[in-house]
Amino acid sequence: MNVLVINCGSSSLKYQMLDMDTEAVLAKGLAERIGIEGSVVTHQPAGKDKVKFQRPMETHKEALDIIMKALVDPTCGVLKSLDEIDAVGHRTVHGAETFASSVIIDDEVIAKMEDCSELAPLHNPANLIGIRACQEVLPGIPMVGVFDTAFHQTMPPEAYVYPLPYEMYEKYRVRKYGFHGTSHRFVSTEAAKLLGEDIKNLKLISCHLGNGASIAAVRFGKSVDTSMGMTPLAGLMMGTRCGDIDPAIIFYLREQGFSREAIDKMLNNESGVLGISGISSDFRDVEAAANAGNERAILALKIFHYRVRTTIGAYVAAMDGVDGIIFTAGLGENSSIDRAEICNGLKYLGITLDKEKNSKRGEPMVITTPESRTKVMVIPTNEELMIARDTVELTSK
Repeated sequence: MNVLVINCGSSSLKYQMLDMDTEAVLAKGLAERIGIEGSVVTHQPAGKDKVKFQRPMETHKEALDIIMKALVDPTCGVLKSLDEIDAVGHRTVHGAETFASSVIIDDEVIAKMEDCSELAPLHNPANLIGIRACQEVLPGIPMVGVFDTAFHQTMPPEAYVYPLPYEMYEKYRVRKYGFHGTSHRFVSTEAAKLLGEDIKNLKLISCHLGNGASIAAVRFGKSVDTSMGMTPLAGLMMGTRCGDIDPAIIFYLREQGFSREAIDKMLNNESGVLGISGISSDFRDVEAAANAGNERAILALKIFHYRVRTTIGAYVAAMDGVDGIIFTAGLGENSSIDRAEICNGLKYLGITLDKEKNSKRGEPMVITTPESRTKVMVIPTNEELMIARDTVELTSK
């Protein structure tokens, strides 16, 4: 079964074509600058060089038209015809309380996604553009929506209800939703396989650490808490996002003359590792500066490690124990230094890292010694594969 996975942004469209009989990626690519001058599709068939199609794309449908031609192109294509596409899986960001699992997309689902758009104004409208464009280009092909928030719908009320007047939740849907759910679900499933255990017997903490970062407590296969909140701004310090702060700071800044727009930009785009270090939101740049003795870079990394470590500690308490800790995403998968620094403050969990294993990258691996009481793992995330798996499951029924 061939599944096309689509991740649509406001001016971009990522895609992967997967053969789900083997779970192999046949091709992947990215359409950039849709509706903007200089638009281009970069298409890469498996095992071959990238091919660029630089031509005007005013709409996502036009971008998809180019992608479809690339997929069946005699030189760089991977399909004989578009009839070989059996289903399409869409990354969809916000399902609010409406969607607790992936769903077959129909008119009712689209209407409910529109209703959730006020909770994710930067993402849901773009996701819907991608869905409608696919419906035009691939009419009659079944499509599935896989929501980032769905995995966290198993959180108990004590984890997701904010201590505000209760009508804020009932009337305005103010609550913790959490994000990165597709990634957290994928790596927890893979962790159980790696440990040779049934996920229903495991307490896991999943650390998705990249420019955007979140942690999830996964007890017996279900999310029971996560660090991001009503929006992705909450929780950990990130590349440019502040994470959790005293909410009264916002009122104080308004009194100091900062506009709502300036504060929003500050919290989302100018804070986090970039804001503290003054150097970059890229951890590699900050780590290089820290190694050279830059005090603010050193402080930025210390704050990040501290916040990850204390959140892990909170989730050990939430689950009354932990069997394994997972590191994933760009930083979590690739930085042995950051993993070591975070684990260095978790010795009470009986963690002993294997330095040689911790130095490796690119494959699922337990990086603790055999006698370590709590297992620590590095598992590369694969949200596209998780979306494709859900798509196969739902469309095969």
